[in-house]
Amino acid sequence: MAWFMVALLLVVATAGVLRWRRPAWYWLAFGVAFAALRVLVRYASVMDACGLTVPPSRWRLALARMTNRPVPESRAPRILRVKPTRTGLVLRLKLRPGQDAFDLAAASDRLRHSFGMYGVTSRELRSGVVEVRMTGYDVLKRVQMPAKVDRSPMRVPVALREDGAVHYRDYRAVPHALTLGATESGKSVYQRNLVAGLAPLDVALVGIDCKQGVELFPLARRFSALADNPDTAAELLTALVTHMEDVYQAIRADQRISVDVPDAEIPADIWDLPDDVRPVPIVVLVDEVAELALFASKEEEKRRDRIITALVRLAQLGRAAGIYLEICGQRFGSELGKGITMLRAQLTGRTAHRVNDETSANMAFGDIAPDAVLAAIQIPAEARGVAIAGDSTGGWSRIRAPHTTLRQAVNICNRHADRTPNLPELTPFRPATAGAIPAPPLSKAAPAPA
Repeated sequence: MAWFMVALLLVVATAGVLRWRRPAWYWLAFGVAFAALRVLVRYASVMDACGLTVPPSRWRLALARMTNRPVPESRAPRILRVKPTRTGLVLRLKLRPGQDAFDLAAASDRLRHSFGMYGVTSRELRSGVVEVRMTGYDVLKRVQMPAKVDRSPMRVPVALREDGAVHYRDYRAVPHALTLGATESGKSVYQRNLVAGLAPLDVALVGIDCKQGVELFPLARRFSALADNPDTAAELLTALVTHMEDVYQAIRADQRISVDVPDAEIPADIWDLPDDVRPVPIVVLVDEVAELALFASKEEEKRRDRIITALVRLAQLGRAAGIYLEICGQRFGSELGKGITMLRAQLTGRTAHRVNDETSANMAFGDIAPDAVLAAIQIPAEARGVAIAGDSTGGWSRIRAPHTTLRQAVNICNRHADRTPNLPELTPFRPATAGAIPAPPLSKAAPAPA
């Protein structure tokens, strides 16, 4: 009996330590079994208490009366499948007649408390079938990306969602995106994860970093072109527009439109071209868009108009040519001048880290997902890296990118430097990586060497 008590105490102590230090290990070892049992035992009573049941049908009532049986109870949605995951449970439910997927979404917070889970979200899979995802612990507190992720061309895993699923940046589905965030909100870490995920792919990276290149120039070995000031950025964007026009000419030349050619063989973008003639796709990363839109003189205003016009043209026409935009900034509103709202309308993907005011959140989600505005302004200052991701469909989710240091991102870019394509139009903007740039003196009164 003594050995049994010692073993029991050891198991309890191990569970306590794992729950405190390694919640993911605790969940896989102990939590998933307890949670599944708790959900299955409480399911009927919880659904009834949350108002997610329907009264018995007329034919069941009539059958009960004819056979002198008790009145049948109300029925809850039928469980089709219970699937444990590395972060929680996934329930697939079949709705009863008269129920709606919104009923489960509205009761998600009550379900979370009733089942003792950390979070509950739901989404409709098809008519009458809803998937309820439950998380057993705070997956965003210490982000750990799964070992196996779905990798495909132009689809990059960049963060983890609050329901435990992986958040992907899919350029084929969402060509252009806007990322907002205040200082020290985690925006730079999100950008590093994006570059690190793109580095192993066959894609050209083009960067515009007007903070003298402190964010993107350490990653220069994987970039085909870089600009560190607005003047160079204007010339670089003009070269990208010229490259886009050349790609469209290549698509036209390969179409060979005639009455004898089936429709499926007529290309409309670069992904319809044969592999041997397909131009390399380009991802353009703009680190701080406000630096491109501000001006203090007539000459700078003309330069600003050229830059915004080129960005708008790339956003409107670049997708078919394989040019994708990643616009980052602290604010992105009409105060940046004409053409900004037209550019924002083309940026389908929206990601907002912690912002300093509601107006900034409205810039990201006010026109596509008003519910996400409140979630964005509620991100606490100590939760660096937590963001709200949404798109033009109106859906949104809370995400967090794994912490990636600049050194780690540089190592990944250096490892895949051989994949950096050399585009003739962008050759003048190819960053020099032969040696380090000497640092300028920070003071005119620098002490003389001894």
